[in-house]
Amino acid sequence: MKVNIGISEEQRKSIAQGLAVLLADTYTLYLKTHNYHWNVTGPMFQTLHTLFETQYTELAVAVDDIAERIRALGEFAPGSYKEYAKLTSIKEAEGIPSAEEMIKDLVKGHEAIAKTGRSIVPTADDASDEVTLDLLTQRMTVHEKTAWMLRSLVA
Repeated sequence: MKVNIGISEEQRKSIAQGLAVLLADTYTLYLKTHNYHWNVTGPMFQTLHTLFETQYTELAVAVDDIAERIRALGEFAPGSYKEYAKLTSIKEAEGIPSAEEMIKDLVKGHEAIAKTGRSIVPTADDASDEVTLDLLTQRMTVHEKTAWMLRSLVA
């Protein structure tokens, strides 16, 4: 059946394309955070190990929410490493960085996702897509707060 939710097909496709980038960024940061959770070492091990677990768990839920919004708009969500690699603005880590470098890298990732979310807002706003706007507001809030908390761990 055709989608008839008061948003034109062209607008839905454009919003979904932006959300696909958000999904790719979120999934890439999820993988990176999970990797850091497994591989962090040093005096802050316990704190960071636990913090990273909390963060990747939140990101896993977010991935599902974003993908489901894409589907509700009538589009298919990307779901492979290959697709995510093409879409994401977040670079994979080389090797295993120090704990402090992990923190700094995750700050950059959270800030990148906040920017990606913000870039979709005008398209969703023009379409009066309050559902996507609400999702974007929630995601930007989480990523901006998480970036702030991570920044607070390094001088």
